Amino acid sequence: MLNVGKLNEGFVLDHIEAGKSMSIYHDLKLDKLDCCVAIIKNARSKVMGKKDIIKVECDIEKLNLDILGFIDCNITVNIIKDGEIVEKKELNLPETIENVIKCKNPRCITSIEQELKQVFILTDKEKRIYRCKYCEEKYRTKK
Repeated sequence: MLNVGKLNEGFVLDHIEAGKSMSIYHDLKLDKLDCCVAIIKNARSKVMGKKDIIKVECDIEKLNLDILGFIDCNITVNIIKDGEIVEKKELNLPETIENVIKCKNPRCITSIEQELKQVFILTDKEKRIYRCKYCEEKYRTKK
């Protein structure tokens, strides 16, 4: 059995769908941080069967919880201080997201004006539908 050491300070992203940890690593830009990151893929889980876990040894303020909520609001975010879990953050679908997804409408202003931010607004929480701020092109999240 693999044993990954305990964190003293930082956060743990738990209950990640198996195989999704590397895309989350890049989406959260963890590769740009100057801190220790451990990725555990296909860990055994009683609830999920298999899951991924990401342990990060840095301040939670460097994590964009909106992006994480957009990716999968079922991920558990555990904040660690002095080797103990001091808080669990609940994730929700964010009302707006910037520069996470791109508008697929070739007529959208974001296709022409490259410096414009890609902004999507949550229009249907139940169906997890976002729409482009500029052209209202629909984007449906998975799950």
